[in-house]
Amino acid sequence: MTERTDSVHTVFVDQTDPLAAPLLEELAIEYSTRYGRTRDEIYEDLITYPAEEFAAPGGALLVIVENGTSVAGGAFRRCDEDTAELKRIWTSASHRRRGLGRIVLRELEAEILRAGYSRIFLTTGPRQPEAVALYLAAGYTPLFDRSLPPQDVGIHGFEKALPATTALPSGWAAKEYESV
Repeated sequence: MTERTDSVHTVFVDQTDPLAAPLLEELAIEYSTRYGRTRDEIYEDLITYPAEEFAAPGGALLVIVENGTSVAGGAFRRCDEDTAELKRIWTSASHRRRGLGRIVLRELEAEILRAGYSRIFLTTGPRQPEAVALYLAAGYTPLFDRSLPPQDVGIHGFEKALPATTALPSGWAAKEYESV
């Protein structure tokens, strides 16, 4: 058995930070492959999205870094006074099936709580069954009829109520993780 000594850590960055670039580039490829628009069209949409929507105090963009390389990430923005909307949840294709998506969700949820929100909303597409499975496993409630075929549903909405707490353990969203 190979011993794992690497660690991953979370970093909150601006949308224009070089650590966010792999997230945006690979999302553009992923979405174009699954949904048919060109990579360049989607990438342009991603990079021209108002960066301030993913900035404090109402939002954040998180990247998980391993050995200096961005391997996963995600963001949230303000939806309304009580609700944050998750966006851009991503794991690099070469790092999937390691639990990084769960770490991204956990860290974003902690930051969302600290920002004062009590509810999370998100959508994902009908051709992203891995995302649907992740959100269901993380306790998100589907806002669609799960008995219907994904293509009939279209956009898949989810929500999650957050616990009414004001104090999280110090450093909870900034801890390092052993490689998973």
